[in-house]
Amino acid sequence: MEPVIDQACAAALYSADDAGLDTGASLLAADPSADAAAHRRGEEFVRRAWERGWQPADVVRFVRRELDEGGAALVSALITAETARYDRLPPRWADQIAELPAPAPRNRPDRFGYASALLELYRLLLRLPATEPVGPPPGRASEGPHRPPAHGEPRMLTRIRALLAKAEATGFPQEAEALTTKAQELMARHSIDEALLAARTHGGDGPGARRIGVDAPYESAKAVLLDAVASANRCRAVWDSDLGFSTVVGFEADLEAVELLFTSLLVQGTAAMTTAEAGQRAAGRKRTKTFRQSFLMAYAQRLGARLAADTARVTAAAGAGGDDAPGDLLPVLAARDVAVTDAAERMFPRTTTSRVRGVNDAEGWTHGTAAADRARVGGRSPGIDR
Repeated sequence: MEPVIDQACAAALYSADDAGLDTGASLLAADPSADAAAHRRGEEFVRRAWERGWQPADVVRFVRRELDEGGAALVSALITAETARYDRLPPRWADQIAELPAPAPRNRPDRFGYASALLELYRLLLRLPATEPVGPPPGRASEGPHRPPAHGEPRMLTRIRALLAKAEATGFPQEAEALTTKAQELMARHSIDEALLAARTHGGDGPGARRIGVDAPYESAKAVLLDAVASANRCRAVWDSDLGFSTVVGFEADLEAVELLFTSLLVQGTAAMTTAEAGQRAAGRKRTKTFRQSFLMAYAQRLGARLAADTARVTAAAGAGGDDAPGDLLPVLAARDVAVTDAAERMFPRTTTSRVRGVNDAEGWTHGTAAADRARVGGRSPGIDR
């Protein structure tokens, strides 16, 4: 059995053309007894991805982007089988595995087609580049800046999640504005409370990291939006355009806030863009792609300024009132900013900042700016670490 899978892999994985893929698929299709060995080989390739710094959601996202939904279903089956080997999984892996697409059934629609898709997937997995890990692979203890999340969810984050869900669901812009503004204020207050508690008790771990998908289309605008949300919440985001995600570095409570807010603002922005675009089409304009790119870029840029202003306002209020005098609060926050910057620079010592181009639709920019004003949350110009 093993020689067949070895021959199939040699033919398919180390050739640059489809002829080698067809040869390998023919070998596998002709020998049903090689099925188990073929899937064990796939689990081995998935295991190598963990060793290179990838996580389940990253792998599925990349496979879907490079292949299709069928490839994502195939790799989902391999991930499910491979991760079942471990008694304990790293933090956040259980949630990622629970959200995997339904695993593909074996040998459908036929043995040759299935074997061909499987080997095409293996070719992609074998060539996955190493990426900076944001946590330990299965079977290893956490080390370095990768802090596991606390058990359960703080009540504040539950309130924030509920506010953002209401903001996404409402059909009234003024209500969405008020709800999202309140959510950002609670995030900033929660971050301050966590920082002061850690300083007073001399407890808490250092910064951690997590990856957030930045999917097509209009990835650059979405990456700018994520960078704006991260910056306003005392985190650093580094975008890898080739792999389709940003790595966000920060303290755990801030990382949770960034992911929540980015996801919600993307939903709100997409809904506002769709509405504005419908008006443009009704007026006879057909510049859909340029309109959307300009809309989302303006939306991200304006939100960056507004988010930063909201955080500054809450920080000033916290420092001026109650038991938290400015002399106590500001050094604590400054120390955390330094810790986040140091952690990000250790993880990504060779980042570059790119200017984002392609904004050339004035109507899209105007509508995007207006939508950001309605969202009421918002800093840097549209440049992102890569």
